[in-house]
Amino acid sequence: MGEMGKEGQTVVPGVWAGNTIGVFTSGGDSQGMNAAVRAVVRMGFYVGSKVYFIKEGYQGMVDGGDNIEEATWASVSGILQMGGTVIGSARCKDFRERSGRLIAATNLIKKGISNLVVIGGDGSLTGADCFRQEWGGLLDELLQTRKISQEEREKYKHLNIVGMVGSIDNDFCGTDMTIGTDSALHRIIEAVDAIATTALSHQRAFVMEVMGRHCGYLALVGALATEADWVFIPEWPPEDNWKETLCKKLVAERNLGQRLNIILVAEGAIDRQGNPITSDVVKELLSTELKIDTRVTVLGHVQRGGSPSAFDRILGSRMGAEAVLALIDASHDTPACVISIEGNSTVRVPLMECVERTKEVQACMDKKNFEEAVRLRGKSFQNNLNTYRLLSKLRPPSSHIKLTSHDEAKDHRNLAIMNIGAPACGMNAAARSFVRISLTRGFRVLGIHDSFDGLMNGDVVAMTWSQVQGWAGKGGSFLGTKKQWANDVGLDKIAAKFTEYKIDGLMIVGGFDAYHSALQLAEGREKHPALSIPIVVIPCTISNNIPGSDFSLGADTALNEITDICDRIKQSATGTKRRVFVAETMGGYCGYLATLAGLARALAISLPTDVEHLKDKILTANVQRGLVLRNENANHNYNTDFITRLFAEEGYPTFSTRMNVLGHMQQGGYPSPFDRNYGTKMAAKGVEWLAEMVETYMDPSGRRLTGNADTVVLLGMMKRHLTFTPVEELKEGTNFEKRIPKEQWWLKLRPLLRILAKHTVGEYETESEMITIDEEQHDSF
Repeated sequence: MGEMGKEGQTVVPGVWAGNTIGVFTSGGDSQGMNAAVRAVVRMGFYVGSKVYFIKEGYQGMVDGGDNIEEATWASVSGILQMGGTVIGSARCKDFRERSGRLIAATNLIKKGISNLVVIGGDGSLTGADCFRQEWGGLLDELLQTRKISQEEREKYKHLNIVGMVGSIDNDFCGTDMTIGTDSALHRIIEAVDAIATTALSHQRAFVMEVMGRHCGYLALVGALATEADWVFIPEWPPEDNWKETLCKKLVAERNLGQRLNIILVAEGAIDRQGNPITSDVVKELLSTELKIDTRVTVLGHVQRGGSPSAFDRILGSRMGAEAVLALIDASHDTPACVISIEGNSTVRVPLMECVERTKEVQACMDKKNFEEAVRLRGKSFQNNLNTYRLLSKLRPPSSHIKLTSHDEAKDHRNLAIMNIGAPACGMNAAARSFVRISLTRGFRVLGIHDSFDGLMNGDVVAMTWSQVQGWAGKGGSFLGTKKQWANDVGLDKIAAKFTEYKIDGLMIVGGFDAYHSALQLAEGREKHPALSIPIVVIPCTISNNIPGSDFSLGADTALNEITDICDRIKQSATGTKRRVFVAETMGGYCGYLATLAGLARALAISLPTDVEHLKDKILTANVQRGLVLRNENANHNYNTDFITRLFAEEGYPTFSTRMNVLGHMQQGGYPSPFDRNYGTKMAAKGVEWLAEMVETYMDPSGRRLTGNADTVVLLGMMKRHLTFTPVEELKEGTNFEKRIPKEQWWLKLRPLLRILAKHTVGEYETESEMITIDEEQHDSF
């Protein structure tokens, strides 16, 4: 793959002066494309190159003229929060012919463009690679017909292509997520959440059709996030008797008192014979066979609309910046690459390898080899499908029992769950998954309310299958949670309660206090043998400040809340005089929320020296509104009030200043699709581990406890893998005074934030390296 994209390479400002980049969007639009375009333009300026918009995709490239327009800094201001693509997208028949590509090449050379960033689906990317391969021949023909000079032929002899995948379907192999998918999932769960209220009121069933002609990702993850009763996807058609099975399932659920039924249908859903399964087919089945009042909702292009989510803004920004750096690294013998996301890192993958892998999935479906199609979609898709199938099983309810030490629970294997720390979205999704999968595995599930206080007070309840219905989409903590440490309650008292309720395994879902408490329980085993049970911690805090995991449950929802609030704050100043807002975010001593929200929305990270920077942007770039984000503990002296007054004093009369403390709004709202899905799969993985540990360390004759360090673990996502790490191993990498990990991956994004906000940055270290698609790469969360 050549020497392209070595990880850790540094880039200095102006390093690519004299070069020109063309950026365009092609095919279907998707939310987040504008963030990618903005990042290409601004990173292009950072490295010293000119950047041109190619409007209306390949059609604009062929038509030329005003469709190829030089970009300015101001021309991409204010587009980050917009859906769709501001530079337009169109299908182009002319470009499919060599004659059309010949005209396009002429138009590019006349503008000095020999580097292209294409944002689109696999068809658009394939077209770009074809253009690249033909480039030399096209230039020879143009030279012969004297449409270009010999000097131009030599100067622009190589065309470099870098792609980004913009597609809400997430149907492109080689990346964990495509630009627009997360936003489309937001639209789906918003629609389902809204429909659920009317369906509950009237005991209706709703059949919702979502996009996905060739890929069922949206329908599948949407079903997980919304607790849908059934999902139809192209990659995994139902068994031949699906109609009978579906009817039996819905009848059983209605007999248990469930008033709502949601069924998601991907537009490309088929049966085992390849016949389409449409939303109307499903409605007719339910109306005719079950006499259920059934309605159909086709979301259609609603899924493409609306403002992009925080994730898509950040994803587009990181990919766009990396695309420019990939162009700098490209040479005539390096293959065209596509910028992909792998866990928390951007990577470069050979474009045509990805395209071929994507086509192979469709070929398998055409041959009705559905198992292979699912495998080719990657481990993440398989995990989603397996988790959905587990959670969609029906189990009979058991009574709501308040347990005592004399309860029949002592005759069962008992897994318990509790929350510790501040509430965060995703706690309830994890609890629902834990309860249902534990019941599926044959365990009795004990819900411990109100953290250790509830354990001490006997507020421990046997949880049932139907009791957790609807929990995935709710914020807060239905189990109740408190900020407590195990040592503060007393390890001897906790050990006694573990024995009293015969707790064989424990899942703790919570923030830094949950991790710290688990560590204290692990360290107290020698003095209190009853604590020697398997314990797994699921990190769940908006601050994302727990060692052993790149992402915590709740952080994605908080980022979306911050982004939405900041959008509204800045919108409030529309039509008024120039204004700068200073907003304070939560996070304790961890700046994750402020940094990532800044990448998704803000113009600057607050430092007193940024006043002149904002004045310059407002005066020279015609920026009307500014936003400064400050973490609540960023600096003891430079607090939010001081910074507001500083900006107000030094910024007058260029702009006025207003302060906003976002506060607990960041913890509220409905969980995002990521947090619903993440909590569901994390808890499912945690149950698997607990079941294995119980099987390994306990026998039928009674409790056989373990004191092994590797049986008190934190389950986190590292890179793209779910990893169990003993909490005692994480201790060395923890700053307990500041309640943060000593190493935090997101800090490397801070220079990018400042580059995109037009700050002066000395050197920028690239993120990505060139990789190939293989089985290991696809073994992801």
